[in-house]
Amino acid sequence: MSRYKFLGDYRLRLLFQQAMRERVIKRMKAEKLDYVIAIPISSERLAQRGFNQVAPFIPIQVPSCRPLRLKKQPKRDQSSKSRKERMESSQPFELEPDALKVVKGKRLLIIDDVYTTGRTLHHASALLLEAGAVHVVSQSLAR
Repeated sequence: MSRYKFLGDYRLRLLFQQAMRERVIKRMKAEKLDYVIAIPISSERLAQRGFNQVAPFIPIQVPSCRPLRLKKQPKRDQSSKSRKERMESSQPFELEPDALKVVKGKRLLIIDDVYTTGRTLHHASALLLEAGAVHVVSQSLAR
C-alpha cells in the first residue's frame, strides 16, 4: 500500500482493483445506492502522485459523482498524524458548488483506500448528510 499510495506505483492498483470493484457493484445493487464518491485528495498530492489512489476502485458501470473537495491544502498528510491528532481534526471538506443538486435525496457510497480511525469518512459522511443525502455508507480497501 505504501508503494502504491506514497511512491505512486500505479501498476499496483491491479492487485486490488477487481476485488474492490466487485464489492462496490454488489453493494450498489444490494443497498440500492445512487452514487459512488471517491474521497478527494489535494491538488498538491494529485500532482505529486499523478493519480487519486481511490479512483481506480470505482467501476465505470456505476454512477459516480464528485460533490466534495478539500477546503485547503493540508499542512500534513493524515498518515503522518497520531491517532489523537486525527480524531481531533476539523472538517477538511467542503461541497462543490452544484453538490446540493446532486446529493439531495440520494443514497451514497463513499470509497476510501485505508480506514484508520474513520475520521475522514465521518467528515465526508456528515457533510453529505447535511447537504441532503438520505443515506451514506462507506467502503474501504484496507483497515
